[in-house]
Amino acid sequence: MRGGGKRSGERRQWQNHKVLWAYTKGMKFRIVLEFDAETNSYSAVCPELPGCASAGDTEEEARANIEEAIRLYLAPADIHLPDNAKLLEVMIG
Repeated sequence: MRGGGKRSGERRQWQNHKVLWAYTKGMKFRIVLEFDAETNSYSAVCPELPGCASAGDTEEEARANIEEAIRLYLAPADIHLPDNAKLLEVMIG
């Protein structure tokens, strides 16, 4: 089905065999904030998203920065599909 259907919390758009997904429902992620006395700053990591990390001079700045990093990590990317390919969905939970 092209361009149709919407599941709760997700929105998709079809553009010439490219699929863009956007999450529209709030999601919770754990973050680990750690103070580094050597650099006098905070690091922030999201354990559920490999490679998703940030930092800040204050705890509040590190938290704001990791929230932005998570949004960017989850931002939809173009998926170019050949004519003979199918894009399927799986729901976990």
